[in-house]
Amino acid sequence: MYQEVMTEKRKQLLEKSEIERSLTRLAHEMTERLPSIDDIVLIGIRTRGEFIATRLAKALKKISGNNIPTGFLDVTFYRDDFRERLIQPQVKGTEVSFSLDGKTVILTDDVLFTGRTIRAALDEIMDFGRPATVALAVLVDRGHREMPIKADFVGKNIPTSDAEHVLVRLEEVDGEDAVYLVKYD
Repeated sequence: MYQEVMTEKRKQLLEKSEIERSLTRLAHEMTERLPSIDDIVLIGIRTRGEFIATRLAKALKKISGNNIPTGFLDVTFYRDDFRERLIQPQVKGTEVSFSLDGKTVILTDDVLFTGRTIRAALDEIMDFGRPATVALAVLVDRGHREMPIKADFVGKNIPTSDAEHVLVRLEEVDGEDAVYLVKYD
């Protein structure tokens, strides 16, 4: 039986200090561009978006002195491809213990790609209330949208081809902070 072996080529695009710098810059942009820091809540999309949200909350506290309410979404059951997946989903649960009504919700994720995950997150957010506005903050925007979604705050734009993948690794989950561009042959 013939079995094709795929090889992986990996190029590091961001290291720990660059990720930290990007998140600090995003926090500063938020305080400058949003009308009030007092009405901000952060909602991270699980898995890595939750750690981006937590880090942004710490950076915003350092800048403004405000504790920013932070919650987490598991969009598994809101995805439009949920029923097409053959594997058993690993549901980690949603944790939003505060009202979103009238708030500026900053939705956070590690990579913005097709926009489908963000669409699912928007659907779930609306189940929790009616925010005044929703903004999107991502560490990496790699392009290739399938939905009319655009990030308001971007750490790094990384143009990619369809054959490439952006791999974000965070200390809390992966044991290192790094962003890689991966190409499979």
